[in-house]
Amino acid sequence: MENKRIGLYVLGLSYNQLQSGAYALILAQNDGPYRIPIVIGAPEAQSIAIFLESIRTPRPLTHDLFVSFAHAFGVKLKDVFIYKLEDGIFSSELTFSDGERTVVIDARTSDAIALALRTNTPIFTTPEIIERAGFIIEDNEFTRPGEFDPDTTEADKEIEEEDGDEELYESYSDRKDYHADPRPENYTIEELERTLADLIEKEDYEEAQRISEIINKKKNQ
Repeated sequence: MENKRIGLYVLGLSYNQLQSGAYALILAQNDGPYRIPIVIGAPEAQSIAIFLESIRTPRPLTHDLFVSFAHAFGVKLKDVFIYKLEDGIFSSELTFSDGERTVVIDARTSDAIALALRTNTPIFTTPEIIERAGFIIEDNEFTRPGEFDPDTTEADKEIEEEDGDEELYESYSDRKDYHADPRPENYTIEELERTLADLIEKEDYEEAQRISEIINKKKNQ
């Protein structure tokens, strides 16, 4: 029971009435009645809201950049684990894997959730945290993501100042492959050759042919 993890998903955002400039990120229990509010700052709330509302930005924001960087090197975020609650602060771990190594990194919970959303990564917590911080609320007691208004944040001002003629950064709702495993096109030649060998060993010749074409294209470039 000690090692049991409870799955969560992002339900929405709510403005924190008690703390100016802060928002509550509402996490909900998978197939359960409990909700967990986590207080986060306006910049982090904006990053999460941008994804939830499929807002297109002129350039990748910090969390977008981190995800693109990880995918480019064949690294996948496996899960987010909110493992501790101390003095009102939630602590989280990110588990990354490149297929060979697995690395666990400590992170702010707001950053961890922003990354989890962008990579379709499962979010977990402990029964103890559910018991201490979770409670049952009606869904209409908090602001829906579509009602979140980050107009006064600095990050939003930066977005507005970008050149309007530049191509907009593609929204995640239009990029169905963005949440999948790292794309082979972003692998190094060495990684592609290892992948090709594995595919041949598995007798997956159709995919092996595709990887072979990617290798040849990279070598010609």
